Amino acid sequence: MRVVFMGTPDFAVPTLARLHADGHVIAAVYTRAPAKAGRGMALRPSPVHARAEALGLPVLTPGTLKTEEAAATFAGHEADVAVVVAYGMLLPQRILDLPRHGCLNLHGSLLPRWRGAAPIQRAVMAGDAESGVGVMRMEAGLDTGPVAMEVRVAITEGMTAGELHDALMPAGADLMGRALARLEAEGLTFTPQAAEGVVYAHKITNEEARIDWSRPATDVARHINGLSPFPGAYVEVDLGRGVERVKVLRALPTEGSGEPGTLLDSACTIACGIGAVRLLELRRAGKGGAASGEEFLRGARLPLGATLA
Repeated sequence: MRVVFMGTPDFAVPTLARLHADGHVIAAVYTRAPAKAGRGMALRPSPVHARAEALGLPVLTPGTLKTEEAAATFAGHEADVAVVVAYGMLLPQRILDLPRHGCLNLHGSLLPRWRGAAPIQRAVMAGDAESGVGVMRMEAGLDTGPVAMEVRVAITEGMTAGELHDALMPAGADLMGRALARLEAEGLTFTPQAAEGVVYAHKITNEEARIDWSRPATDVARHINGLSPFPGAYVEVDLGRGVERVKVLRALPTEGSGEPGTLLDSACTIACGIGAVRLLELRRAGKGGAASGEEFLRGARLPLGATLA
């Protein structure tokens, strides 16, 4: 089939590679424009951009798809279908209508639960027992289109959003590969989403990344794991050189009690509103890689009874 691929982050790369390996003609790859990154703030292409160039595929990075010029360019690809995976830009209706079979989106949740920008993080933060990926035909509404296929993935205790992301990524690539094979054989059917159970996965804000120790331990652990590795739940604490931010990347609920935020033992157990959490991985600002809870305490020299704000 003749495909226009639209995606930006790492999550989209395996799907692009799968469609290319399956022999589909990738007429064009749309991705977000290179952004400044790193210490030198040099322009860095997106992961999809880099993989597309490595595959010898044409790359487009328009700032908008709403102009006549953008629509004319898209129409010129004469695509059978557009495949959209975390592109990061809304597609206007005139673009959605151009491919012969429409636009298919690979979405990282079990729709209609977790429509929107951050479905993987929100699923972990909410304590969902499972998540998944689905192939949806796109409409003008936010993730409202009918679903053709999906794969379910269990969310195990202590799983981080990063680990769920890494499990869904290859599963999604395989799912979209199989979906296009069915589409080409005229065997892909779609089912409207249920009207019940709609939940929105709103974009993660910096403000909500701060850990609130007054919440029950189960909620605190889910919050930490759901924001790991990015943007990372954090606390602010004085480690001898003034207050600094420390990101907590993994935690599990455990037994314990005390004033919320209090360090209870040398295993880096912190009291919560109900129960306690054991901090398993932390990273200090400017200190490189993550450390275990015990390693962090040895370096930070925090006394028992100290408070993490």
